[in-house]
Amino acid sequence: MAVRTGSWIKNQIPTLVLLLIIAAVVIWAMATGQVQAGEQIITVGKGIVLVIVGFLAGLLGGLIGTGGCSVMLPIIHFWMGFPAPLAVGTTLFAVIFTALSGAWGHLVRRNLDTRATLWLGGFGILGVFLGSWLFTLVAPQAKLLGLILGVIFLWPAIRMVWEGIQGFAGKGPMKKEGNVIPGSAWGMAIFGFIVGVTTGIAGLGGGYALVPGMIYLFGAPVYITMGTSLAVMVPLALVGGLIKLAQGFVVVAAGGLLGGGTIIGAQVGAAIIKRFKPHTLKFIFGLYFLYVSLKFITGYFGIHIW
Repeated sequence: MAVRTGSWIKNQIPTLVLLLIIAAVVIWAMATGQVQAGEQIITVGKGIVLVIVGFLAGLLGGLIGTGGCSVMLPIIHFWMGFPAPLAVGTTLFAVIFTALSGAWGHLVRRNLDTRATLWLGGFGILGVFLGSWLFTLVAPQAKLLGLILGVIFLWPAIRMVWEGIQGFAGKGPMKKEGNVIPGSAWGMAIFGFIVGVTTGIAGLGGGYALVPGMIYLFGAPVYITMGTSLAVMVPLALVGGLIKLAQGFVVVAAGGLLGGGTIIGAQVGAAIIKRFKPHTLKFIFGLYFLYVSLKFITGYFGIHIW
């Protein structure tokens, strides 16, 4: 028992280091007056809400292999009043910490494919640079940016809800879980580049596309897909988040608070992922994406759903 406890503490050292870094970032942001979210001051109450939102996003992200932007972005935009460009930049900044924490949690549990991570992530970085430039063109058009976000969410939402329903009905493909993601290196490189472009534009970290893409395009095992997705998002979120910071689209204090919650949630998610059946994860993932997609798309046409 002592050996197991010592090993657990050793594995959590990177998480503790990340929490210390985030604490330093938040303290710096507050001390230098970086507390604005549009015209809003980040009060103690709002700070607590941001941490809770981050935890829930990290928990879901650790379970389904995303950085949690799909949870954080609509909440801080629709219910906390962050303008769309700031919501995009702030959540992508927070995902830097989420991806690092979640990827480490899956790495120590051997839930990722190193080869796929290198090809997807390497070429994804190139796509992030292009997408970040395109983002500067659409950022002033908040409604258009929302429509783009909604359309991006729609495809994985429909596909994963359908796969989840098939799984519950016992009609889905009974694929054996393995440890390797099949597919050609160049196929992964092209896919990674496309995900990088959309990451730079939408600021969603890439998990919304990486997870269903690896499952449906490459026939990847579900559990390995989750860990690989988070590992790929490390370079994508790092490059994209820092670019958004340089462009002035990040509320640093809010991003730090979200990040603090996500790294804890991501560790919990990575630890309990194998207690869930793959089709259950797909169904939950898909329903939430469908809701977010419809909210963004209807908002473009002046129809606001709760």
